Amino acid sequence: MIDAKFRLGLLGLSAAGALVLAPAARADRPGGVEHELQMMDTDHDGKISASEHAAGAAKMFQMMDANKDGKVTAAEMTAAHEQVTGQKAGAHQMNAADKIKMVDTNGDGVVTAEEHAAGAKAMFDKMDTDHDGYLSKDELAAGHDKMMKHRADKDTAKEK
Repeated sequence: MIDAKFRLGLLGLSAAGALVLAPAARADRPGGVEHELQMMDTDHDGKISASEHAAGAAKMFQMMDANKDGKVTAAEMTAAHEQVTGQKAGAHQMNAADKIKMVDTNGDGVVTAEEHAAGAKAMFDKMDTDHDGYLSKDELAAGHDKMMKHRADKDTAKEK
């Protein structure tokens, strides 16, 4: 079983893991960028390597896959969000079905471990803007900010 402190750290994988369990992480909230860095930076060097990121994403997938069938459904993702945060997703958060669409390469409406890992790697690569193979605190924050801006832009477009 994944301990509660590590699960909170995994919330910060919103952009990094491609599947959002909570709002984009910010340094001023539990599960924020600083907390994410501390939870995923297993060698404590102040940055997240590709392998540390992949391990965190794999643990996130295992936590979400409640029935252990190797697939995460929207219902499982929603339940995991509620279990970890103790609250339902907010109106300005991406719903589980939309999160799944981000990485569901075969379009079957569920995410396999392979799809999740590929999505996490793609997000890591996008956030690693200096291409050094690591995510710094600044890169994590910028990645989360970019994802939230994209989400806000979509919300604004829907309202028009």
